[in-house]
Amino acid sequence: MPDIAFDHQDPAFVTDPYPVLRRLQETAPVFWSERMGAWLVTRHADVRAAFRDPRLSSDRIRPFVAQLQPAMKELVLPLGENLALWSVFNDPPQHTRLRALMGKAFTSRAVEALRPRVAAIVDELLDAIERRGGEFDYHREFAYPLPATVIADMLGVPRTDVDKLKKWSDDLAQFVLTSRANPEKYRRAAAGMAEMTDYFDRFIRGRTEEGGGNDVTTALLAARERDDRLAHAEIVATALLLLFAGHETTTQLIANGLYWLLRNPVTLADLRAHLDDQRYVENAVEEMLRFDGPSLSMVRVAAQDFEWHGQRIGKGERVFLFMSAANRDPRVFAEPDRLDLRRANAGEHLTFGYGIHFCIGAPLARLEGQVAFPRVLRRFPNLALADANPPWSDSILTRGMLEMRLRI
Repeated sequence: MPDIAFDHQDPAFVTDPYPVLRRLQETAPVFWSERMGAWLVTRHADVRAAFRDPRLSSDRIRPFVAQLQPAMKELVLPLGENLALWSVFNDPPQHTRLRALMGKAFTSRAVEALRPRVAAIVDELLDAIERRGGEFDYHREFAYPLPATVIADMLGVPRTDVDKLKKWSDDLAQFVLTSRANPEKYRRAAAGMAEMTDYFDRFIRGRTEEGGGNDVTTALLAARERDDRLAHAEIVATALLLLFAGHETTTQLIANGLYWLLRNPVTLADLRAHLDDQRYVENAVEEMLRFDGPSLSMVRVAAQDFEWHGQRIGKGERVFLFMSAANRDPRVFAEPDRLDLRRANAGEHLTFGYGIHFCIGAPLARLEGQVAFPRVLRRFPNLALADANPPWSDSILTRGMLEMRLRI
């Protein structure tokens, strides 16, 4: 195996992971990282195939909790029990069952109906930014509150509770979205999960007793597949999943996309000239998802021993599928390191996964991007980066900035 120095905590990798991922892609498409204790997969065809490979399991929470030391296991067990109810951490047939019932509530029609509401939330946030003027943190004042407010509205959660839920969600992210074994992050995540679970337990029981409204929570309560329905604990877990995943990915899409537009003025000018062209805008969002989207990698666990590109994958070993590398695979995308909003095959990116685990929230993320980018660019024709080198998150799973300072 080639001697490639792979350190996912190296500041250079955190800022720009693509050069190292390209070297892996070209010379070691299935690479064992001693530092991570895991396999790294980087080619588009391999990542796409892996999402549908039954030899690679999504059930990675239960095995992780099982191997912890007794004291840590006691702390993490309630957290693991809730996460184990999330569809993304299950294989068929349980995944099939959960996904079918979730799909009854999270329909494309329900998402599309949100377009006017999303536009109104965008305008409210931009009004507040415009009133203050000057320099601001786009991440904190727009890219985060937009999707967080949208998903809260979808669930029927009061907007006044969004910041509280966001704080708990950030604590949970320390466990779900980072790979470092840190007792303190487990404590924070367990506390955040306990608070969110209690919140949604009371919220959903109230909906059950009082009757619901026109929202996803009500639809989850009513969802039926033949004689099957979601249990109360499963509805609570699904609400947590939708809240957590529903804002995290879209926040990074909206921030990363604008960052690279501002770094590419010719490309930005072309988009500004076509803001009324819906098909152009839709393709532009797909290209932003491809070029530097919110998904760095996804984890699977080998369900059996098997060989791949001459490497022996052992049962129980972790496999990181680098969608970010796949999205810049020159075998699929010409000039992959160029942001091209007119790219004909931009939609072949794997940012939302593939196959049965394709992100159920992808239509919502796309809609929010399609609404947000034109409105931001129309409102602020002279928008500029106040910091050309913002700090990036060191998560090995997601790709996004910690802040993004802009000037109007």
